[in-house]
Amino acid sequence: MMPKCLVKEDRGGGGEFLLQTACCTALALLLCIYRAGTRQGAALSAHSFPMGNDANKQGNIFVVSLSVADLVVAVYPYPLILSAIFHNGWTMGNVHCQISGFLMGLSVIGSIFNITAIAINRYCYICHSLRYDKLFNLKNTCCYLCLTWILTVVAIVPNFFVGSLQYDPRIYSCTFAQTVSTSYTITVVVVHFIVPLSVVTFCYLRIWILVIQVKHRVRQDCKQKLRAADIRNFLTMFVVFVLFAVCWGPLNFIGLAVSINPSKVQPHIPEWLFVLSYFMAYFNSCLNAVIYGLLNQNFRKEYKRILLTLWTPRLLFIDVSKGGTEGMKSKHSPAITTNNNHAEIHL
Repeated sequence: MMPKCLVKEDRGGGGEFLLQTACCTALALLLCIYRAGTRQGAALSAHSFPMGNDANKQGNIFVVSLSVADLVVAVYPYPLILSAIFHNGWTMGNVHCQISGFLMGLSVIGSIFNITAIAINRYCYICHSLRYDKLFNLKNTCCYLCLTWILTVVAIVPNFFVGSLQYDPRIYSCTFAQTVSTSYTITVVVVHFIVPLSVVTFCYLRIWILVIQVKHRVRQDCKQKLRAADIRNFLTMFVVFVLFAVCWGPLNFIGLAVSINPSKVQPHIPEWLFVLSYFMAYFNSCLNAVIYGLLNQNFRKEYKRILLTLWTPRLLFIDVSKGGTEGMKSKHSPAITTNNNHAEIHL
């Protein structure tokens, strides 16, 4: 079945119709790719992340939470956006529009708050290692996680009172309307984007300084040391942060500029730039799993194992039987394990 926007009567000339057709097709294809990539990637990330007994598992809890935030947007809003593209308009009613906008905001703000929590966790783990176990024991970490999502929900609720969750035909989405309230839009951009990114920048800047100091042996504290695995994990999450800022930055700064001076700025922002900034933001949801796979060898192995298990379920029973056999052997002789990921950089 062809989308209605693709069979729409050509009233404005062949060039305009062809451009609309190309844009509609591209948006539909991109969204299909985004949805598939986000669902599979986020699910793989949540399943693959190691949750062992080491002190690092508390930080991994936030990464799994970030994967859940990425997954939310693919489960409900993306299918409705695809429906709007194919029908050349919103046909699902206002209730679904509000729910879709709410879940979109839940995913976006949940992502930035979880990225902020990850940065604070990495900062404490690397720069304040002596106090890390007390600050991020399992109980405290669960409390921080609950607080992160409570703040996320609290940040979205005002949209219902302001009436800023509306359908935008340019992007076929029910989303945050930047022009409803100037003061509210500025508050949203500052509190939900600029402040969290400033906190993350501070944390990662301090970590970079420490890594450079350790590498060049300029610190006076001879006991300070960093594991190579810690540095790799930090680099992975740093890339996730940079990509989030790159993908969501244009949309937020466009909204901020329009809110500060709507009459002068809005007419000068081309529609294609606005649409491009939105779909860049949508693209971010499926990027994180790719980054984990590219930068983390353990993730690549786990992704491969999960995919092979899905394609050949028989391997699942082989893995289970291997685990049982190895468990019986371990009772008779202690296992000798080596882990090259725990290489340390000493001063």
